[in-house]
Amino acid sequence: MMKLLIEFIVSFLSTVGFGIITNVPRRALLPAGIAGSISWICYYLLIGNGTHIFLPNFVAAVVIGVLGNIGAVLRKVPVNTIYVPSLVSLVPGAIIFLGMKNFTSGNTGIAQQEFLNTVLIALALALGFLCSEAVAKPIRAKIQELNRS
Repeated sequence: MMKLLIEFIVSFLSTVGFGIITNVPRRALLPAGIAGSISWICYYLLIGNGTHIFLPNFVAAVVIGVLGNIGAVLRKVPVNTIYVPSLVSLVPGAIIFLGMKNFTSGNTGIAQQEFLNTVLIALALALGFLCSEAVAKPIRAKIQELNRS
């Protein structure tokens, strides 16, 4: 339980820190931090169960998409200002780096697997955001309607 709390706090801080570095409006930092940390916990729990790399990234992207849309409506900011910092923990930068390192070292079999994982992660994130938009659209409309009244 303590490890989950630490993961939550570190992912929240990394999301907010990246948002500050990329000049995200201050009013979007809290919803971005919440979306980023909750999505990281979902990712962490699923990847810890030994599931394939696609599912944890897909679920995390859906969580970011839904929470990002809710936060965008409540804070009156573009949804991308919440998406970008929330996504930073899921970007497969280390995997692509290792793939390039193995490729240049002549380990083409390992490099191919890492490149394939990078493509699968990118696909999972894209499909997750696509699905989350379909889920979040009615939620977003309901929240906007409640805000007007």
